[in-house]
Amino acid sequence: MSDNLEDLKNNHQDFSKGSLDSNEEKNPYVLFGRWFDEAIASGELEVNACVISTVSVDLQPSARIVYLKEMVDNSFVFYTNYSSQKGKEIAINPKASMLFFWPKNERQVRIEGEVVKLPEAISDAYFESRPLQSKLGAWASHQSDELVDSSEIHNRMAYYSDKFGDVVPRPAHWGGYALMPQCIEFWQGRPSRLHDRIVFTSFEGTWKIHRKNP
Repeated sequence: MSDNLEDLKNNHQDFSKGSLDSNEEKNPYVLFGRWFDEAIASGELEVNACVISTVSVDLQPSARIVYLKEMVDNSFVFYTNYSSQKGKEIAINPKASMLFFWPKNERQVRIEGEVVKLPEAISDAYFESRPLQSKLGAWASHQSDELVDSSEIHNRMAYYSDKFGDVVPRPAHWGGYALMPQCIEFWQGRPSRLHDRIVFTSFEGTWKIHRKNP
């Protein structure tokens, strides 16, 4: 086994970059935007990368990294293949969670809610903004399916490149999802593991705010 793995139990880090008061902000979207901007200013890598977790029909959770691409009507938007594992799981159970981790600022944001498909016009507009090779990849990749040989996907890329040229339409199986938040938790690392955890819960159109034990 790796020596680094063996030493993990002795790896203790304290947190001291900031604090979070439950009276600091009453609007979770404003607070998220502020933290997002501060993560960029701090030089965090891939600030818009987040973990999206879904659940299969047999209640097996699965998680993967996606990119937050925009906010639409106070929902958190990502794009993917509707036929992928996450797409199939969302079709069965739309409840999902999203997690952002910004280690330089010792912060996490956890978002729970339901996922809905975006209108086709929004997906079309985003797809049009993508680089040509990414557009072709959306056609060529049978995302999450078994791939016997990598030559298969390269052959499909060549096929669709010949078929579409420089004008690639959005495939019907690819587009955007919006996570509609029901709960947003902001986590700020604090000394002695006494972390600040402030939770916004949606209730009849307003946000209830409470603090959690660390």
